Amino acid sequence: MITERLADFVANHASAQLPDEVYRAANDGVIDTLGVALAGTREPVAGILAAWVGETGARAEATVWGTSLATSASDAAFANGVSAHALDFDDSLPSGRGHMSACIVPTLLTLGEALGASGREVLAAYAVGIEIAGAVGRAFGPGHLKRGWHPTATIGTLAATAAAAPLAGLDAAGVAQAWGIAASQMSGLRRNFGTMTKPFHVGNAARTAIVSVSLAKRGLTADAAIFDGDGGVLATYGGGDGEPIDQILAMLAEPWDIVDPGNCVKRWPCCYSGHRTIAALYDMIDKHGITAEDVDEITVSFLPGGDTALLSTDPQTGLEGKFSIEYMAAAILLDGPLTMAAFTDPMVQRPEARRLMQKVRRIHIPDERFYSGMTGHNDIVVATKSDRFEVREERVPGSRGWPLSEKDRDDKFLDCATATLDEAAAGDLLAALKDMRSLADVGRLAKATAPANATARQTAPISA
Repeated sequence: MITERLADFVANHASAQLPDEVYRAANDGVIDTLGVALAGTREPVAGILAAWVGETGARAEATVWGTSLATSASDAAFANGVSAHALDFDDSLPSGRGHMSACIVPTLLTLGEALGASGREVLAAYAVGIEIAGAVGRAFGPGHLKRGWHPTATIGTLAATAAAAPLAGLDAAGVAQAWGIAASQMSGLRRNFGTMTKPFHVGNAARTAIVSVSLAKRGLTADAAIFDGDGGVLATYGGGDGEPIDQILAMLAEPWDIVDPGNCVKRWPCCYSGHRTIAALYDMIDKHGITAEDVDEITVSFLPGGDTALLSTDPQTGLEGKFSIEYMAAAILLDGPLTMAAFTDPMVQRPEARRLMQKVRRIHIPDERFYSGMTGHNDIVVATKSDRFEVREERVPGSRGWPLSEKDRDDKFLDCATATLDEAAAGDLLAALKDMRSLADVGRLAKATAPANATARQTAPISA
């Protein structure tokens, strides 16, 4: 039974002593995710969610990051998950085909705060959740995304539930029940990319995980073999082009997915499908002194599926700009460093950016396989008034093959965290995170996300 074997893996490994390299990789993932979430708390979508959960008046169990608000673990995970993905600056897991850390880390830090879990427990549960995400992602295959699903939302729900279940004290049978409950809630459509509902998908996955685990623990029943047979998760959501499930099950934790392929950590706050092109353009600009005024045309070639997530060819908002290779290229030429400030409505609407976007053209390369922003390659050609430059980029920035240095990671965290905290508080939080494995209670981390004199964010009331 597929469900039984997966549930046994979760229950047996979440409390086990894991290899040091697994803990280190998990620690890096928590730091990156919490950092981008702190920056994300300043986004309008995070304000809407913080206000909404504040108005529900749930029992104070866990912290809504970046505020003084405490609410139920499920509602806090909902708000924190949205913040983690609000900027699209969070990492991605190639085998899981999406942003799994943004679903799992808010789930675990929030539930861990409510339960008084230790840092080691949370890190182990995170690694297990990532392993399940990779297994399900490979089983679903690329066809899952092609059919319109958002893998972060669907696979992330199952992965976050797997991570949360043992933290809440469920055994293998309980894990299976929690998955059965979660499977009837997993959802999320790719059509919502470029809107506030994309980060909503992540928050909803985190909330669903805690609700499912909590109800399973209280005896709510569900199909205990939800991955198996006709009508099960794999048959219903799979794209028909995934890897054989027996092969996947035989290779669980050999090696651990959090180590290899590992999470790809973003250098820039936009869709990963543009990052190879961004890196190549920076290199070409640096080598050849290309300026915006020089450019006649930029062509970016994608293998099938390589630009599926890049929905916007003519973006009108900052959110749409995060999913537009046309705007990314224009912003690089105009601004140099591609920062969070580039992805605002006024920046996308500026006339010089709109003129440059008209010079960016996509080409689709025929191939029998289906790729993503983290597989395959991109061919980039820049034609200037006096020359023509061409490069093929196969590496993925922030991946195991092209990693960020520890300084890069620290700088990214501090840059993101200081959107909410002062420099001293951000530095103290980073130091605590780096020592997370020895932390007795992860609630300390959540409470440290609230700036001095923080108040709960408020927007229009629900009834408005």
